[in-house]
Amino acid sequence: MREYTEKKETCGTICLKYLLFIFNFFFWLAGGAVMAVGIWTLAEKSDYISLLSSNTYMATAYILVVAGVVVMVTGILGCCATFKERRNLLRVYFILLLCIFLLEIIAGILAYIYYQQLSMELKQNLKDTMTQKYRKEGEESVTSAVDKLQQEFKCCGSNNYTDWSDSLWIKSAESGGRRVPDSCCKTITDACGKRDHPSNIYKEIFGMIFTCCLYKSLKSEPY
Repeated sequence: MREYTEKKETCGTICLKYLLFIFNFFFWLAGGAVMAVGIWTLAEKSDYISLLSSNTYMATAYILVVAGVVVMVTGILGCCATFKERRNLLRVYFILLLCIFLLEIIAGILAYIYYQQLSMELKQNLKDTMTQKYRKEGEESVTSAVDKLQQEFKCCGSNNYTDWSDSLWIKSAESGGRRVPDSCCKTITDACGKRDHPSNIYKEIFGMIFTCCLYKSLKSEPY
């Protein structure tokens, strides 16, 4: 009976070790993914930094990189502590896990509380930057970032195309009578921004009306 109990405890310990190792492996992978997102943000989306009045974008990207490194180190430490069965390492690992868990809770609460406020501030800051600095001398980085943003995300303005009516450049003679920048156009051609941007929407609405009329007339015809 005694030997059976010891054997059972040994099997239980082995199972726990492997389960903890699997958990730490996926934990390490998650850390690598978070770090990769941070590095990708810094490398690929750094052009948009000039559009923001604060350093929130850069700070967030660096936080992702640091968080990813911390999670990866914690995962490696967990694997070492599991197989070496060192109590001091397990203690440090537990403390790190607890700290990460608490930080995630705090970050989640802050994100929930300030989401709307941050969203409105970012939109307003983006609109102000677009309308005040676009095509201005010495603000070439802003101009390039705005054009890239509008083409990449198929958008026009911070909220919609009417944001450009407040643009200093649009109001000036330099715009050449454009209502929006050429980068707002689906297909960019020279001075395409002179055309009324939502015209496609109006055409689609009329098309829908005509389709409904045709459908109704066909339905009323006898077979």
